Amino acid sequence: MSSDLRTPLARVGGLGSARSGTGHFWLQRVTAVANVPLTIAFVVILASLFGRNQAAAQQILGTPLVAITMLLFIGSVTFHMRLGMQIVIEDYIHGEILRPLLVMANTFFTIGIGLAAAYALLKLSFGI
Repeated sequence: MSSDLRTPLARVGGLGSARSGTGHFWLQRVTAVANVPLTIAFVVILASLFGRNQAAAQQILGTPLVAITMLLFIGSVTFHMRLGMQIVIEDYIHGEILRPLLVMANTFFTIGIGLAAAYALLKLSFGI
């Protein structure tokens, strides 16, 4: 008797554990934990900008600690968004051609959003 727990169909098709989900799972959890303090810092920084003119906003965002915190927030949130949307796409899109196209589009979209937000922040921070 075989100790293999796969179904006969999986054995014939050579299908089994993908052995790749654990890393994705942990990355999603780590970014979720990192997003908690970064989101709190983002809300505090954003609240401090209300009612201020552009010069005051540039002065606040030009502070290295604030700018680095905001860049970390942008990076963490966009990476977490990409991971989450990839899971949704892989779970609910079943087309062999459409699924990889949507995963690529998801990656390009999050890179675009992240770069646009980082550019806007750096432009405000440095006043260029």
